[in-house]
Amino acid sequence: MTKTIKAAIIGSGNIGTDLMIKMMRASSALEMGAFVGIDPDSDGLKRAERMGVATTAEGIDGLLALPVWSEIGIVFDATSAGAHRRHSDLVTQAGKVMIDLTPAAIGPYVIPVVNGDAHLEAANVNMVTCGGQATIPIIAAVSSVATVHYGEIVASIASKSAGPGTRANIDEFTETTARAIEQVGGAAKGKAIIILNPAEPPMLMRDTVFTLSSGADEATIEAAIEAMVAKVNAYVPGYRLKQKVQFERFGSNNPVTIPGLGRFEGLRTSVFLEVEGAAHYLPAYAGNLDIMTSAGLRTGQKIAMRILEREAA
Repeated sequence: MTKTIKAAIIGSGNIGTDLMIKMMRASSALEMGAFVGIDPDSDGLKRAERMGVATTAEGIDGLLALPVWSEIGIVFDATSAGAHRRHSDLVTQAGKVMIDLTPAAIGPYVIPVVNGDAHLEAANVNMVTCGGQATIPIIAAVSSVATVHYGEIVASIASKSAGPGTRANIDEFTETTARAIEQVGGAAKGKAIIILNPAEPPMLMRDTVFTLSSGADEATIEAAIEAMVAKVNAYVPGYRLKQKVQFERFGSNNPVTIPGLGRFEGLRTSVFLEVEGAAHYLPAYAGNLDIMTSAGLRTGQKIAMRILEREAA
């Protein structure tokens, strides 16, 4: 591919910087156009400058004033849910696509391996959360072969990998992830929990996924989960099952009650995941951030290719 779409990244912290490095290493349809922060001394901005990328420490207003702004087609927001609404308004009003890596959830939820082709024409797409990117594919896998009445995820990440944006967005994390479990994962009811683990040395990201389902047996569900893990692993090489999928049956003699849904008889599936980061910029234990930037880049590449196809038609 000779033509590319120029992209800007807002947010010069860990996520934004890792995304920039990934884009410059691997992307065929995207070209790094501008890197935006608010701290001129941030490591991310300094790295971008050394790599020859146009930068500004004046936030979104500085981006709009850069000469390269007219050439930008896609903007990634790696700031916070609170800042995202203004960013999205300005970007979409200018006719550019916004890819939201915050839990603001203005646009439709996107999990690349589940609905990655469904919203390529949207003005704003939301990448849910790091926990959502790791766990919703598993719930969607179970939903593809069974009826999922309830889905619950617990994302445990190293405290050191949780920057100011993550810590400021804990409530948005749980709310956005729970909604996406239902809307993308296919569960009738969803719940999300995040744990910041202060262990030293820092632990890898660990995710636990529970589903209560009916309509499929253990072998069918396990095969669907293993196939989905392989799909995610294709763009997040450190994504893997930590142990074999576990099952427990509930019948008329031992039913379980789901809050808001009532009595349940069927199959509980427990899935234990581990996510190790690629260490392009972030440490390997920060798999939670790596899966987010990998998913965002994969989505950006698809949107860029759609724009190029439209221009060529």
